[in-house]
Amino acid sequence: MANAGLQLLGFILAFLGWIGAIVSTAMPQWKSHSYAGDNIVTAQSIYEGLWMSCVSQSTGQIQCKVFDSLLNLNSTLQATRALMVVGILLGLIAIFVATIGMKCMKCLEDDEVQKMRMAVIGGVIFLIAGLAVLVATAWYGNRIVQEFYDPMTPVNARYEFGPALFTGWAAASLCLLGGALLCCSCPRKTTSYPTPRPYPKPAPSSGKDYV
Repeated sequence: MANAGLQLLGFILAFLGWIGAIVSTAMPQWKSHSYAGDNIVTAQSIYEGLWMSCVSQSTGQIQCKVFDSLLNLNSTLQATRALMVVGILLGLIAIFVATIGMKCMKCLEDDEVQKMRMAVIGGVIFLIAGLAVLVATAWYGNRIVQEFYDPMTPVNARYEFGPALFTGWAAASLCLLGGALLCCSCPRKTTSYPTPRPYPKPAPSSGKDYV
């Protein structure tokens, strides 16, 4: 049987990873403008997210513009959006399923094997959600690297990794680790031993002594 403390730790880590995925999706700093050229302008900073692009002035004023058309976006951004949303929805489902299978909950306490299976199913869904977030952030980060080292990209139009991207990587790691710990609740099959054979009974004594 899995330790209840280890199971609870896995749930907490996966839940924190799910929260991190939501925060990463909502943050606009997926990529920030790189000041790698000769003409460095530090009066403003430009960064983009999955839903909007923002400009922050040195005075503290921030102006953001939401992406108007979905069809006008590049395929990488659309795929990243879809994977992050799918990861968040799967994480929400995993929370409900894993909660039923937690040992500290009274749901399905009459059937311990079924209860442990629910915890394992929740852990598997957390693993899938973590993989979706990991693929989305890795894909988006790879696109940033390709554009940064592309000689056709102007120096003033290059971007670097933003804080939201690191948040997404941390969230994916927590979801994967928490889901793996929940999967440790997999019920073990009982070892089947062969049925013992009865020993032959001794023949009854006739009560007479033979000389």
